[in-house]
Amino acid sequence: MLNEIYNARILKLAGNIPLTERLAAPDASATAVSKLCGSKVTVDVKMDGDKVVAYGADVKACALGQASSSIMAAHVIGSTAAELHEVGAAMRRMLKEGGEPPREIYDGKWKDLEVLEPVRNYKARHASTLLIFDAVEEAVDAAMNAKQSQSVAQ
Repeated sequence: MLNEIYNARILKLAGNIPLTERLAAPDASATAVSKLCGSKVTVDVKMDGDKVVAYGADVKACALGQASSSIMAAHVIGSTAAELHEVGAAMRRMLKEGGEPPREIYDGKWKDLEVLEPVRNYKARHASTLLIFDAVEEAVDAAMNAKQSQSVAQ
């Protein structure tokens, strides 16, 4: 039933998204949109090497997209590009292939994402739940590529 994915914990996360101010001077930004439901997430990142040191997001999504965005915002600063790709891949496996939630990744840092495990049974909700991962990975990659291009040019 849909009630299992719209539980009190998800609704609480959805209503309390940290870091919702866009950055004034990000290293990169990215937007992800769900064609199915129209949810949209735009993120900004500032990087120091391969680590996120500043983050901001504009989240116009359903409760599931908001909940996953809330968890991302709580843990993204200090995360490396590789970690963020690993968490995104684990979330895609969890939803699309029946994989385990990313509880153990980085000593349980991403354990809260297990609240989204019931979403795997609702394929139409996968895209909005994964938007934040798509946008963050794109922004982090763009920031790192831009910095590599700058250092090559110098």
